Amino acid sequence: MRFPAVALALISFATLSAAQQAAEWNYFGKTGPLGWGKLDPAYKTCSNGHEQSPLDIRGAHLNKSLQPIEFHYLAGTETLENNGRTIIVHVNPGSYIEAGGKRYNLIQYEFRTPSEEAVKGKLTDMSVQFLHKSDDGQMAILAVRLAENQDAPNAVLATLFSQLPRKAGETTKITDLVNPGGLIPADHSYWTYMGSLTTPPCTEGVRWFVFQQPVTLSRTQLRNYTSLFRMNTRPLQDSHGRQIEASQ
Repeated sequence: MRFPAVALALISFATLSAAQQAAEWNYFGKTGPLGWGKLDPAYKTCSNGHEQSPLDIRGAHLNKSLQPIEFHYLAGTETLENNGRTIIVHVNPGSYIEAGGKRYNLIQYEFRTPSEEAVKGKLTDMSVQFLHKSDDGQMAILAVRLAENQDAPNAVLATLFSQLPRKAGETTKITDLVNPGGLIPADHSYWTYMGSLTTPPCTEGVRWFVFQQPVTLSRTQLRNYTSLFRMNTRPLQDSHGRQIEASQ
């Protein structure tokens, strides 16, 4: 099944970074999520958009024609960046997914605490969001919810979170080979909907895939991250009647 084509501006993540520098924003106070749309004209979609993310996943419709996501993630060295709001993991080119008959190249992934994605109103301890972009400029985000389980640490996070850059603007080069597929749940069932970036400029036309099965991380791994960012999530947004579909 091919998802409906979405008309959107061709946005590179370099362009996105430039847009984010237009006006300072954060997750607290006057520059927090409730005021993003007023900080800069480039951010107006954060307030005026009708396909904003994240959503509370509930009332999803089963769509038996949705095909499994095909993963082609490669192990490689990665670079961690502390941008003052989250940890961004920059990956080497070559990893991609195929979803809805379209190829999306993996650009980067980053972490939120607690999860931005809710299921029937409930959040998990963290989430990881994988940002992808197709050759024609369409974007897709895969979201995996992370739940604390002291007896089930995650091997990928064991490598990444032991080397977190502690200060804003710092980067850390991970020399060990890391496969981001280690953060994907064994069960690939997902919910999908059309949404947006969850940070300014809140660009819409983004295909979201939220995995139904959470992945575990240890208490130590969770604390390593929350010692840097105790909260970096955008509040849930109005669905404005959007339909959420569920794969089998």
